[in-house]
Amino acid sequence: MSFFRKMRGLTKSPPRVSLFEMVWSWIGSFLGIAVIAFIHYQYLDSFDMALIIGSFGASAVLIYGAVRSPLAQPRNLIGGHVLSAIIGVTVYKIFSGQMWLASALAVSTAIFIMHATKTLHPPGGATALIAVIGSNKIHGLGYLYAIIPVGLGALVMLIIALIINNIPEKRRYPEFWL
Repeated sequence: MSFFRKMRGLTKSPPRVSLFEMVWSWIGSFLGIAVIAFIHYQYLDSFDMALIIGSFGASAVLIYGAVRSPLAQPRNLIGGHVLSAIIGVTVYKIFSGQMWLASALAVSTAIFIMHATKTLHPPGGATALIAVIGSNKIHGLGYLYAIIPVGLGALVMLIIALIINNIPEKRRYPEFWL
């Protein structure tokens, strides 16, 4: 098969999810992001601490909108974010003088490690990149970045996902833990 023929795809787009799924995805993502944003802006921002990072938006899509995906499961959510944060901070500390290299190394190494540890969570790549390209506030956290905002924020979102995704009879979360 030629290189360009492979890009044609083999199947059609999956059908749209039901209105029920859309509403519960909205409720879960609203509450998940609202809680970590509330804690951030009401309690931590004045101490120059962070709890909300951009990659949590992508995690919300997975853990509230694609609850059955292997990439949305608790092991992937927590492990993918925390490992990627550690990798991002480490790469930034070593290669901060070459930001283009640090950016690429952080994301690609995070992907490799998430694959190796069975914690693949696509937003983890963004978490690693944020550790490199983030503000002085993020850089100032050092390895604390892996605990707050990353670990604690992901844990809060997980707790909300466990509650919200199990309220309706037709939904369940998680599919697996380990």
